[in-house]
Amino acid sequence: MVKLRSDSRRVLVTGGAGFLGSHLCERLIDRGDEVLCVDNYFTGARRNVAHLMGHPQFEMLRHDVTFPLYVETDAIFNLACPASPVHYQFDPVQTTKTSVHGAINMLGLAKRTGATILQASTSEVYGDPSVHPQPEEYWGNVNPIGPRACYDEGKRCAETLFFDYNRQFNLPIKVVRIFNTYGPRMHPNDGRVVSNFIVQALKGEPITLYGDGSQTRSFCYVDDLIDAMVRFMDTAPEHTGPLNIGNPGEFTILELAELVIAMTGSRSRIEHKPLPQDDPKQRRPDIAKARTLLDWEPRVPLRDGLERTIAYFRKTAFA
Repeated sequence: MVKLRSDSRRVLVTGGAGFLGSHLCERLIDRGDEVLCVDNYFTGARRNVAHLMGHPQFEMLRHDVTFPLYVETDAIFNLACPASPVHYQFDPVQTTKTSVHGAINMLGLAKRTGATILQASTSEVYGDPSVHPQPEEYWGNVNPIGPRACYDEGKRCAETLFFDYNRQFNLPIKVVRIFNTYGPRMHPNDGRVVSNFIVQALKGEPITLYGDGSQTRSFCYVDDLIDAMVRFMDTAPEHTGPLNIGNPGEFTILELAELVIAMTGSRSRIEHKPLPQDDPKQRRPDIAKARTLLDWEPRVPLRDGLERTIAYFRKTAFA
């Protein structure tokens, strides 16, 4: 029999069957919270939370956050939204609705229940940045009518709504800006660079490199990211964010491709294709605020995280 903490909370996780959401549900259950996982399975999958089914502290609900939700909860983590270009550009109107209508509905729920609510925002709010690394004070360089805008501007509008609810209704909010995250349970066909490279390498297919590979990214292992999110949710109400969460270690995409090829023992060759429109040239978080406020910084080196992620894809055979 599982013994609940005396201070156990009822926590709602939207997008809870997704890559990040499933890891978050695990972490919350491990610390004694009761978790309601909500997902419409557009990019999430039942298999990501299958091991949690039947747990006395876990409940699964199929629901789309663009429609109101009426439940009782003490805290909300709003993670619902496709996060990779392949998925969010598939139905850009729905992507914007998920960010904006989803934020409105979850903020309304938080207002009714008195719950603290955390918004999973993104480094994409910085666009193709002209400031490097990116601090939270940077307003960004986003093309509002480009093919990525449904995600970039949707998340920016969600942030606006969160801070307006905080100012107008004194609603306790938290906003985190998530930088590139990777790890087990990534969708194999999400088009993100880590999963793309690993799947292509394991299949012996050409590694697709957009541009010359000199563009940079900072890769944060999922366990580190979830640790920061949970820590931030536990801070005092005056700490609203936005707060950058990511790994400041910076790598070129070419370096990542070569590392994945070496670690998988693949014979894949690198194939160059044109750089997509509005693809950022540089992306690295300034995490000074997270270090100070949360006493946190990433602990998993890229090679170690890739080893765990490659093992996951080998085991699941890209399922």
